[in-house]
Order: sequence, then C-alpha cells, then structure tokens
Amino acid sequence: MEILRLLWVTIMLLFFSHLINVEGRHHLSKKPKSKNISYVPSPVDVHVDEQPPAASPVSTIVPSDPSYGGPTGSTNSDSGCVFDVTEYGAIGDGSTDDTDAFRAAWKEACQVESAVVLAPADHVFMITSTIFSGPCKPGLEFQVNGILMPPDGPDCWPKKDSNKQWLVFYRLDNMTFTGTGTIEGNGEKWWELPCKPHRGPNGSTLPGPCDSPAMIRFFMSSNLVVRGLRIQNSPMFHMKFDGCEGVLIDQLSISSPKLSPNTDGIHIENTKSVGIYNSVIANGDDCISIGPGSSNVDIEAVTCGPSHGISIGSLGVHHSQACVSNITVRNTIIRESDNGVRIKTWQGGSGSVTGLSFDTIQMENVRNCIIIDQYYCMTKGCQNETSAVCVKDISYRNIKGTYDVRSAPIHFACSDTIACTNITMSEVELLPHEGELVDDPFCWNAYGIQQTLTIPPIDCLQDGMPQSIGEDAYTCS
Repeated sequence: MEILRLLWVTIMLLFFSHLINVEGRHHLSKKPKSKNISYVPSPVDVHVDEQPPAASPVSTIVPSDPSYGGPTGSTNSDSGCVFDVTEYGAIGDGSTDDTDAFRAAWKEACQVESAVVLAPADHVFMITSTIFSGPCKPGLEFQVNGILMPPDGPDCWPKKDSNKQWLVFYRLDNMTFTGTGTIEGNGEKWWELPCKPHRGPNGSTLPGPCDSPAMIRFFMSSNLVVRGLRIQNSPMFHMKFDGCEGVLIDQLSISSPKLSPNTDGIHIENTKSVGIYNSVIANGDDCISIGPGSSNVDIEAVTCGPSHGISIGSLGVHHSQACVSNITVRNTIIRESDNGVRIKTWQGGSGSVTGLSFDTIQMENVRNCIIIDQYYCMTKGCQNETSAVCVKDISYRNIKGTYDVRSAPIHFACSDTIACTNITMSEVELLPHEGELVDDPFCWNAYGIQQTLTIPPIDCLQDGMPQSIGEDAYTCS
C-alpha cells in the first residue's frame, strides 16, 4: 500500500512539473492582404542631393575588425516574427508591381521588435521607388533571398516617382539589410541616356546618365548592418550612406560593367564610424568613394576592380568646405583599375583631409596607383584659385604590385597655395605590368618622408615642411 501511495505522488509531481515548464507561445497573425492597400508614405520628401543635418548623438556599435561577431547573415527568420511579402499580396513574377505588398509588410514589421521583412527565394519582385521610414522597433531586418529589382529603365519609371533614388531607408536605428538574394538595378537603359559623356572602348566617348537613381540609400540612420547580398547593375551609385552613424558593411558582392558611368559601389558622405569588410566590388566608377563630412572609416579585406579605385572625394566643389578624417584602407587588392588610392579635390574649396592610412595594398595593373589630385575638374574651364582643401598626415605603407605604364604610378599634384604635408612613404614597391616606365613619379608642393627606398624612386617629395603652410584658415573644427 505504501508503495502504491509513493507511485501516485511521483506521477502527480511529474504532471504538475510539466504544466509549469510549458512556455507560453503566440503567433503573429498575418492574413494575406488585398493588393488595394491604402498606404500613406512618409511626409518627408527625401532627395539625394540634399544635405542632411549633423547626426544626433547615438549609441553606436562599430566593429574594428572583420572578425566582429555581431549580426550575421544568419537571420531572424526562425524567430516567429516574419512578415513574408507574399502574404501581403506580392506575386514575385518579375513583372507585377509588388510595391504595395512591401510597404504593407514593412508598416506592420516596423511595430514589432526583431521583426523580419522577408522577400523569399525563388521569386523576382519588382517594386517602384519607395521610402522605408522609421523610427521602428529595434532589431528590424529586411531580408532578401529572392531577386528584388526596379522598373526596367527610364521609360518604365513612374512619372510620379523620384528618379534620383530607388530604395531609401530613412530614420532607422539598429536595422539590418541582408539575405542570400540579389538586388538587380536594371541599369543598362539608364547608362545609355544622351546626357553625360563618359569614356568608351578604345578612347571613344559614349553617352551617360542624367538624373539616374541611386539604387540603395540609407539616410539619417544609425547602427546599420548590410551583409551578404549581391548588388548589381545600378543606374547610378549602388549604395549610398549620408547622415548616418555606426555602419557595418560585410560580405557584399557589388558589380556592374567596367564602362557603366557613375556606378560607384559604396558612397559615404556626412557619415561617421563605418566598417567595410570582406567584399568584392567591380564597377564603372569608384569602388568606394568617401565624400565630405566623413570620419572614422575602416576598410579591410576588399577586392576592388575593374573600377576607378578607392577615392577620397571629390571635395571642395563650388567653393564648399569639406572635412574628412581618420580613414584606414588595409589588406586590400586593387586590380585592372584607372586609379588605385586617390585623393581628389577641386580648386577653391576649403576644409581638410587628414589622418589617412593606406596599408598593405596589392596593385595589379593599375594606372595612377597612388594619387593626390588637387586640380580635379570635370571640364576644361577650371582655373587655379587661392583657396584649397588642406591635405596632411597621409601614410602609404606596404603598397606593392604592378602598374599600367601609361601613367606614372605616383602622382602628388598639391595646391599652389597650401602644400600637402606629412606624407609618409614606407615599403612602396611598384613595377611595370608590361613595358618600361615612361614617366617618373610626379610631385608638386608635396612634403613628407621616405622611411624606406621607394620603387620607383620618388625624389620629388620634399623633406620637412614648407616655410608657409597657410592651413589654419582651411582646417576643420
């Protein structure tokens, strides 16, 4: 009898223990929505060419190393908070306009912490120019596993939509843009517009874009992660960040044809604390371009080219002030490109470029491997002016490889009135890819030090400092 009583007590204890440990579960109901969804866009009309105000102070998490263990390509799609655009009416056949479905999924996901807006695999989604606005709950993820693309060229672009931008992410914090899919820009018909001449094969001149849209734009946002996507054939810039703080870009593939005009891979301006890692970029303009107002940018393990290289600038256009500081490019390959690492400023500007480090870069058949051009000009009518952006504290270390002999591998063309100062050259060894060197390295008003013998020798770099620097009026506060 005592044994039966103990057995009964044991069974009851196990039963109640199970009840206590059952975790409450819930499911977010997301009924398929009709395609006639009423959507009211953000009242803010965001234009590509406007200048954002200074970013407000935010708590940023910025990686300093490619091994950063933050958010990864493994997504939140198993968390239960998935907003699949096909459940909101998206067809994904490549021709149906799925814009309303994406907007509706975004609107609901924005209100849920750690939500995922999912564009699933095995679909081709076409959407028109859209602003995905915040603020949203933290941890929002936009995951593209299929193909996402805009209308096919300017003739198909809705007249009511901005032709300066396609996907805009605005006023967001702690957001991730990721996936295993492709962002296809359909840029070919934009490149052929008869507006802006650009170089063609064999020295020819071809037409180019007018108001072509930037493909992806992040504006006035913070703590962003962009990872794992294939982004290709943008009408203009592939990806642009302005007015942002705290950006991690990792494991991207960005590509467009070598002669596609103005198709910068990643453009940064008025943006602070950026890491760009483990990515491959080939396009018709700069792989990475860094504009005014940018600071604390770390670039590592990037393969660049064919392209126009990695550029700081252009800066100081239309007599503007430009401030760029603390930029590091390291462990990078640049191949088959018109430029390697370049600083380009206009005459008549002001401000400063300071604290740049180019370290351990492999050049493969590159023209203008190392270049400072303070006479940058898009026309033949530019004139020398008395003011200029001040360029100082630039370090080139362990830069090796081959160059295209059509141009000297090192070119320092500094302003007449404000010299480039504190240039450091160490372990720079550049050899002709084919043939023999035609032009020696060029320097004008450039001062610095050679810590080791440079190949080819750069005897034109002047030691010490100029008698009159004249930089105080042009430095940034």
